Amino acid sequence: MKDNNISRREFLKRLGIGASAAGLAMAGCDSTAKKSESDTSGSAAGNGEMTYRTNPKTGEKVSLLGYGCMRWPTVTGESARDGADDIDQEMVNKLVDTAIAHGVNYFDTSPAYCKGRSEHVTGIALSRHPRQSYYLATKLSNFAPSTWNREASLEIYRNSLKELQTDYIDYMLLHGVGMGDGMKEFEQRYVDNGILDFLLKEREAGRIRNLGFSYHGDVRVFDHLLSEHDKYKWDFVQIQLNYVDWKHAKEVNPRNTDAEYLYTELEKRGIPAIIMEPLLGGRLSNVPDHIVGRLKQQEPERSVASWAFRYAGSHPGVLTVLSGMTYMEHLEDNLSSFCPLKQLTDEEMAFLYDTADLMMKFPTIPCNDCKYCMPCPYGIDIPSILLHYNKCVNHGNVPEDTQAENYAEARRAFLVGYDRSVPRLRQASHCIGCNQCSPHCPQSIDIPGELHRIDGYVETLKTTPA
Repeated sequence: MKDNNISRREFLKRLGIGASAAGLAMAGCDSTAKKSESDTSGSAAGNGEMTYRTNPKTGEKVSLLGYGCMRWPTVTGESARDGADDIDQEMVNKLVDTAIAHGVNYFDTSPAYCKGRSEHVTGIALSRHPRQSYYLATKLSNFAPSTWNREASLEIYRNSLKELQTDYIDYMLLHGVGMGDGMKEFEQRYVDNGILDFLLKEREAGRIRNLGFSYHGDVRVFDHLLSEHDKYKWDFVQIQLNYVDWKHAKEVNPRNTDAEYLYTELEKRGIPAIIMEPLLGGRLSNVPDHIVGRLKQQEPERSVASWAFRYAGSHPGVLTVLSGMTYMEHLEDNLSSFCPLKQLTDEEMAFLYDTADLMMKFPTIPCNDCKYCMPCPYGIDIPSILLHYNKCVNHGNVPEDTQAENYAEARRAFLVGYDRSVPRLRQASHCIGCNQCSPHCPQSIDIPGELHRIDGYVETLKTTPA
């Protein structure tokens, strides 16, 4: 497959064969990992087999579960998104082998993931498999202004090919369009320097098989790029979609865009959607206790997270749903959700929308733990602070006043948990409001404002014992 003289038709014919199967049996997937070549609706050929969707442009059969390579495990067992320890290459290999054996054939990475290490370890793991057995997605992640010039951006692209040990990219994305200054920043990153034109030519040459973009932030950029669809002929677009963001994204953050609008605009144009954040940064797998009870009452044997994955996969215009799976149990649970997908009924969809309405009564901070705000120049662990606050909100451990029935218990849970989750020198009290973090946040959170609010709340708890 590294023969550059191969015809595009022959390439796509071979690539349509899909993932090779190995003899592993696990978590609701059988060991055959076969797929129905005639099925474009998304239902699998038989019980226990991976569900596939068809790329309408190429006929490629893409696994509905895609592997997001942002959270590879480290040697200490943490996610490489969180820690600086070495990535556990042996475990990455095992995760990739297991995923491919059970039909997963879409792997999504970026030069920015795992503190710049994701492409390298992903390339090592995947290079052990036939190139035609998987699809590689990566991004031109030129976030820093120092990389906006043409040569620096080209170097990012060339380095991706090197690190991934390949001479072509199946799915290439412009990364995070709409962030920062919106349209102005998009033009500086991709248009003024000629990089978008270069990527279009790479697609013509076959070194990029599909070209698209991932969207965050300013919806005017999203609308502009879709208005130019006749010119650019986007092959796919990556959006954030989950059952909370479907109608509540703008309520959570005014700069966000409801997933219903994003998905509908893509569907109108026949552009396949790649789904990121199906768990809303993990928040839909760690929901309040009464929401857990509500979901378990409906499906006692399924995990809380499976509802979110089934929701994302039940939209017919979705090509694949990305999940960053650090541990084998994550992969096993997700395989059980997609091998095959049990399509949500209209009643179940309505049930999830009602669940989202209930969840919106809890004023959590829309942090997805992406860590784009890090590192803080003053050493503050921003994501851990925000996530601890959200966890306490979800579990009812943020009492409004000393008269609350559970004040003493909730006060202790918040303060003790805060010290355990965040070292004292990295807590919100050390924020000076320099605001170097907020411009990098895809959710447009006023991070200094939230840190000061949380710090004020902590001081109130400390000075008002039960």
